[in-house]
Amino acid sequence: MNDNQLLRYSRHILLDPIGIAGQEKLLAAHALIIGAGGLGSPVALYLAAAGVGQITLADDDVVELTNLQRQIAHDMASLGVNKAQSAARRMREMNPDIEINAVNLRLAGDALDAAVARADVVLDCCDNFPTRHAVNRACVRHRKPLVSGAAVRFDGQIAVFDLRDDAAPCYACLFPEHAQDAEMRCSEFGVFSPLVGVVGSIQAMEALKLLIGAGDSLSGRLLLHDALSAEWRTLRLKKDPGCEVCG
Repeated sequence: MNDNQLLRYSRHILLDPIGIAGQEKLLAAHALIIGAGGLGSPVALYLAAAGVGQITLADDDVVELTNLQRQIAHDMASLGVNKAQSAARRMREMNPDIEINAVNLRLAGDALDAAVARADVVLDCCDNFPTRHAVNRACVRHRKPLVSGAAVRFDGQIAVFDLRDDAAPCYACLFPEHAQDAEMRCSEFGVFSPLVGVVGSIQAMEALKLLIGAGDSLSGRLLLHDALSAEWRTLRLKKDPGCEVCG
């Protein structure tokens, strides 16, 4: 690290579980973020601020006025602009020393597979089951840790599927592809603005811990938050031997 980086990341370096070695791991890491909306906004901004050296951000949607209630990576000047491009602009303004690759399409098929293979950690910030399951399959195939988040109405959830561990469950162990519930989207049910910030911030925190190798991750646990009651619950997750994806 140069002198400017030592100063920029000094508050990380002061933390014993991180230090210079941990910050250098972040600078050498590559994170893939799927979705640049409500969850992807805080994830992208915090990973950029923390100094993750290479970040790929993918989203095929454009910024609309209804997004600005909660998607903090965007502003009025971003209306009509692709969300990945808009968020990348904010990230570069925050930290011009990192490499940001904005992909203005919905990653699928071979493109998704290749993007996951190149990443050190994958963050699922999308809003639909088909993409979530496709991302999970790619992470299982390439044994990449997956940090998943969801938020709708006043309810949020976060889970880590550390697929480097043969004993770890995958997303399909929790939500089987053939037995998924009806999707609940913000456009249909609404979402409390700060909730996506809470969930996305925890996703970013879990991803940074995985990249540094510090602390205990949420692997094998599902963290649930009810914003109305200000309550948190943790559920234990186990690998499903009959899982169609990782079993």
